Amino acid sequence: MSDARLVWAVAVNVGLTVAQVVGGALSGSLALVADALHNLSDAASLGIALFARRISRRPADERMTFGYARAEVVAALINLTTLIVIGLYLVYEAVVRFFAPEPVAGWTVVIIAAIALVVDLATAALTYAMSRESLNIRAAFLHNVADALGSVAVIVVGTLIILFGWTVVDPIATLMIAGYVLYQGFTEIGRSVRILMSGAPPDLDVNEVADALAGVEGVRSAHHLHAWELDERRRSLEAHVVIDRADAGRMEEIKGAAKRLLDERFNVGHSTLEIEFAGAAASCAESEAVVSHEEPRPNAAFAPRKEHGS
Repeated sequence: MSDARLVWAVAVNVGLTVAQVVGGALSGSLALVADALHNLSDAASLGIALFARRISRRPADERMTFGYARAEVVAALINLTTLIVIGLYLVYEAVVRFFAPEPVAGWTVVIIAAIALVVDLATAALTYAMSRESLNIRAAFLHNVADALGSVAVIVVGTLIILFGWTVVDPIATLMIAGYVLYQGFTEIGRSVRILMSGAPPDLDVNEVADALAGVEGVRSAHHLHAWELDERRRSLEAHVVIDRADAGRMEEIKGAAKRLLDERFNVGHSTLEIEFAGAAASCAESEAVVSHEEPRPNAAFAPRKEHGS
């Protein structure tokens, strides 16, 4: 059902784009063409999202051991980069129109923009439910909301041209639409880049995680924490956990308690914990410092941590 909604959303946006481009060319409205380009980016975004969703469902194999879940993140990066390029192009065209104004047919603009508004709202309704669980469909949903606002702006432009002949409002509205497009693009693209670069989730502090692990019964400290997101819904973490040799018999019990903490408190569904004994961990930290010619960083969760009482 979700894929069917995406197919319908793509179809109506492609049809709307064609109508807006033709209408913009006939009426001379740059704002209408700007709205058309934004709609085209939405259609492309939804098309890529549909293709990526199907790829992401493939199971892991010997070549892609993590699976194909990041296909949607790659699609989001492509879509958002394209959106930013379109936004910059619209800014350029609007500035040129200020210096070389052209006549605009107001009634044509208003009629086509009104049709676009209906289609934008319908597309947003089709993608709203899915937008809560997918980064790149959420971006497409926001784009459709932006399109609806852009259509409202174009209707206002056409009305002002009909009533007062103010053709200057056309490039002004174009700049407003371009500004919103650029805002959406730059706001969303950071999350995609972070995931693809295996950055830690934005709401997860690795030092806080290390301190929480150190509070688990039987754990003396934790170091070498590496956290990343496979996609926007699944996060993973690996760490070295230090325990006393006397607790060697409770190793699995301690590890289980640490994994439950990570899952319940930090929403880390997959964690890999390497157990170290206190003396061995201290020797390992000193060896690494000598090899790298650097002093250990005791307060950084991603570096070796000095042991208490060792």
